[in-house]
Amino acid sequence: MYKFKYFIVILLNLFLVNCASEKPFFSVKTSAKNNTIKLGSTVKLSLNNPEGVNINSVVYKLNGEIVSETLSLKNVKLGKQDLIAEVISGNDTVIAKSNLIVLNNKRPDLYTYEIVNTYPHDPTSYTQGLEFYKGELYESTGQYGQSKLRKVNYETGEILKNVDLKSGYFAEGLTVLNDKIYQLTWQADTGIIYDVNTFEKLGIFRYDLSKEGWGLCNDGKDLYKSDGTAKIWKLNTTTFTEDDKIEIYTEKGKIGRLNELEWANGKIYANIYENTGVAIINPENGAVEGVIDFTPITTQISNYSSNDNVLNGIAYNSETDTFFITGKRWDKLFEVRITKK
Repeated sequence: MYKFKYFIVILLNLFLVNCASEKPFFSVKTSAKNNTIKLGSTVKLSLNNPEGVNINSVVYKLNGEIVSETLSLKNVKLGKQDLIAEVISGNDTVIAKSNLIVLNNKRPDLYTYEIVNTYPHDPTSYTQGLEFYKGELYESTGQYGQSKLRKVNYETGEILKNVDLKSGYFAEGLTVLNDKIYQLTWQADTGIIYDVNTFEKLGIFRYDLSKEGWGLCNDGKDLYKSDGTAKIWKLNTTTFTEDDKIEIYTEKGKIGRLNELEWANGKIYANIYENTGVAIINPENGAVEGVIDFTPITTQISNYSSNDNVLNGIAYNSETDTFFITGKRWDKLFEVRITKK
């Protein structure tokens, strides 16, 4: 009896598999070469129906929103977009999936800088995050067993406040919002919250969809977090869920290894890890609108290394309308004024 029941179960499973395989096959086609198109362009969508089955209806969706067969890409985010077609054929509903890559439609503008002042910087600080808040400079430093949160007198280099992190934490970026310091750790899935005045630890938060903590900034309401990829995540400061994200693209492709972040004048300034360039990013769609090459400034650092003591630290001082630039274990902090070439 047991063998008979087992035989019936096998037949039933085979029947279900065969029924599922009888659903028609469709795929989404686009008029874009390699499914890659630039912002502001128009792309035509169509359905590939190799079996020539009868179709009742087709609904196209881009990132979950219904779109027409002639799709305008004027007000969309850059990067990989989820493109699907919901196809009804007879009694079957079939989902055909594809992707569309949206690039920026112009080259980034080139920016340059003028050094306004040079200040001392602690050469033992493996700088990961740098930010001004109410005229005071705060710094996060990394490495296991050496990670710290600091308040620094930027003119003298004096350490005004210091908190050592537990040895299991590798500190990364930080930002300050509403008298709270938010500090990331690298691979511990943990962000730490402090009182900006006392450095008292107020709590922690866990990462959501992103796997690592790299850079952090804020727009006065939400946090923006990099994770070492081409993505920047938007965090809700109440739930700490990653409610939204942008992918960072130029007119040629994506920019990965985004690290330290700074919000200034409605844009995100992002340091690219192990690179002397800083990208100026549109936070709405992820477009790289400008780039700054800080290669010349590295010649003033005696221990500069392109794969260790790299540029990493961007802070905007709204009181002076200048940026402060440093790096990992640099002995100098540079105040610069950034202008378009």
